[in-house]
Order: sequence, then C-alpha cells, then structure tokens
Amino acid sequence: MKRLTGPGQPEVRYVNLAVVPRDFYLEGNAIPAQKRNAVLVHLPSGARALFALIDTAGYSADIISKYVGMVITEGDFSLCGQKVVIGSYGFGWARPPSGVDQPGKFSLYNQAGAKLTECTTPRDANLKQPTPLKVVVNEDRSARLYYGRHGLDLH
Repeated sequence: MKRLTGPGQPEVRYVNLAVVPRDFYLEGNAIPAQKRNAVLVHLPSGARALFALIDTAGYSADIISKYVGMVITEGDFSLCGQKVVIGSYGFGWARPPSGVDQPGKFSLYNQAGAKLTECTTPRDANLKQPTPLKVVVNEDRSARLYYGRHGLDLH
C-alpha cells in the first residue's frame, strides 16, 4: 500500500488488490469492482472508508446511468454536508464532457438504490495529474475525493 500522510492529516492509502471486494452488491446485482481504481481513506474522525469505481458495462441502462462507484465505511463521516454512517453504498457522479468547466453532480445511494444525498461538485482545472479516482489531503486536514477533475470534501 502507498501511504500519503503528514502530521495531523488523514491517512490515504492506495490499497492492494486483496482489500477490494471482487464484486459489489447493488440493487440485486453483483457488479465487479475496479481494483486498480480504489483508495482507502483514514479520516481524522477515525473513520476508514474504501472508495472504488465499479464496472457497470453489460448491466441495464438504469444501473449504468446511476452508478460509477462504491464506498464501504467502518465509521461515520460527512459527505455532501450529510452524515454517512457505517455501511456500504453505491455512488453516481455525473460530469460534463471533458474540458468543459462546469460542475458535476455526486449522488449517494443505499444498496437498495434509494438516493440518500446529492451535491454539486466543482471542477478543479488546476488539479495536477487527475486520475479516474483520487484522494487529496486538504490543508485543514480533511480529504477531498476526486473523480477526474471533479471533487468533494470528506470530513
């Protein structure tokens, strides 16, 4: 695992393949997790959260348009201004076409497919080396989850 941390900051780990589940269960579907696009965040609150993209190719149009990733958390944290409790969730992240400087929209769902929260996600044109899924530690010791150049804070 690669650790990215500093004094008093959350710990970010790009996890080895054994930590990421092979499939993630959403709305009655076992959807493969993209192990190469996974990150484990240990937040100052003590919560650990595993984020990974999922491969929805070959699933229904509803599933493809709704989900891009999964999160499994062992503690509470805040996302989109809402408290996220221990559990597992799917998430969607709608983004404008590449190069368009407009916000995206993040949506969090329970495993049955009910929307729990959503928020807009600004595009960060200055982000160095964007990747499909990335976590950056902020100066205030919170973490920021990025999907490409669009990001949201994790507290």
